[in-house]
Amino acid sequence: MRLCWPENFLQGKRSVWITAAITFFLFLIANLPWQLDDYDQAKQAFTSFEMIKEGRWFYQHTPHEHVATKPPLIGWISAGLFSITRSWDIAWRLPSFLAAVAMAILLFRAATSAYGSVAGLIAFSAFGLNLLSPRLATLVRTDMPLALVIFLIGLLIWEKIRRGTVWKPRDRICLFALLTVAMLIKGPIVYAFLLPGIVVFQWRHGRVGALLRLPKAFGTARRPYQSAPLQSAWSSWWPWVASLAIFLLWAIGGILFIPGFFHEVVVREFAARFAETVHHPQPVYFYLPHLLHKFAPWSVLMIAVAIVDLHTRNWRLPSAFREMSPETFWLLCWGVGGLIAMSLIPSKRVDRIFPVVPPLCLLLAAQVSGTVSAPRQAVAEAWRPFLVVALIFGILFTGGYTILKVVSGYRDHRDALAVFGRKVRHEAEARQWRCEVVSAKDEGLLLYLRKTHFIEPDRAQAEWNDGNLDALVVSTEKAPAVMPQLQGAAVSQLKSNQARDGRQTGYVLITR
Repeated sequence: MRLCWPENFLQGKRSVWITAAITFFLFLIANLPWQLDDYDQAKQAFTSFEMIKEGRWFYQHTPHEHVATKPPLIGWISAGLFSITRSWDIAWRLPSFLAAVAMAILLFRAATSAYGSVAGLIAFSAFGLNLLSPRLATLVRTDMPLALVIFLIGLLIWEKIRRGTVWKPRDRICLFALLTVAMLIKGPIVYAFLLPGIVVFQWRHGRVGALLRLPKAFGTARRPYQSAPLQSAWSSWWPWVASLAIFLLWAIGGILFIPGFFHEVVVREFAARFAETVHHPQPVYFYLPHLLHKFAPWSVLMIAVAIVDLHTRNWRLPSAFREMSPETFWLLCWGVGGLIAMSLIPSKRVDRIFPVVPPLCLLLAAQVSGTVSAPRQAVAEAWRPFLVVALIFGILFTGGYTILKVVSGYRDHRDALAVFGRKVRHEAEARQWRCEVVSAKDEGLLLYLRKTHFIEPDRAQAEWNDGNLDALVVSTEKAPAVMPQLQGAAVSQLKSNQARDGRQTGYVLITR
């Protein structure tokens, strides 16, 4: 009887709807007030802006006119959304938000179908109620869309293993399409999250040979695998090679036709990630403590369940692996393999490890359902009160942290530069000013003013004195040197002053 109330709480539809409402609300508000001044958001936003303004659909630049280092797919999506909504804020942030919502729903459905309604709620909550997902859900970056595509690939493999079915031509085409999308979002990094887990899974189930055999023809399944139900994570080589070939076509085109592409993309963005001079390398263990912290309380719950399970086996770890179902072992390989592979790359940032979170959510669902190894329903039911505590703590911890961050953002005027840019833009439109921006450190300023290029001080002086400009936006650092050279110039009351990264940055509007 003591377990009745946790069971009812976790299985009730009201709990699911309340958790979903809180999760999606946190997704929406986590980055308020919206601005583009951190996490390289301005670089990603500028790609779609340049597509619309200058028609650069395949290769773009950063606001400071360096070559953009990411493939253009998310930029295409944002450009299409802008054509529909006419709002850049929606166009830039909606792809990540929709990807987060889609991933949460898919996780809930997959976990519910495999492990039951309680496990589905826990998987959904683990994905939404942590410190990573809400922040990435409306961040102008490619992390959330990439995580969705990687999750769809891993989920496809998980379903093939769980159902014990062979890889058919339709499955391979689907895999090829997903891999191509991932390549056009962020390049071959998708391999780091999936291939290590696939290799370990194939080795564990004695099918490493399948990795070494090329298919005889397009879409041809290997005959030895058609006679009996399988647990194979490997489809064939061609989806992986063909999707890489498409990415290489884009890269080769950039090398041949875009000045600076080879140095910025191939050398600096890709090759330098494996060196220790350009991207401020971090130690191998960097991701592990950050993941334990950002994924709390679910990381703590996963470790606790694993320790208790091992204790019931008298600490016989081989026994746990022997009894572990193939689909659960794949989740372990997928999540841990991606974590290890990314940890071996010297260049690290916490957001980059996010694609390992969805498989860990499914793995947690398998743990709390009692199906990690042999059925242990009594043990699973004993965890129900702790699941309720974890869910409530997740809501309070994530919700409280997110709301405090939003409140502090408005209190500290974190969007001061965005507000300044919007006011200047509206003033210029109302007075029909010809306005430009003198080169500055803040890349987002161009986007706030809807400009595609900065202007150098010497050119600004010449254009102003020739009567071709009515207004200039200048940083407070450059204003004392620029003002005396401008005939009939006056400083407007519109100003911006913001403290960020330990430095004070300010801008003024100069008018006639």
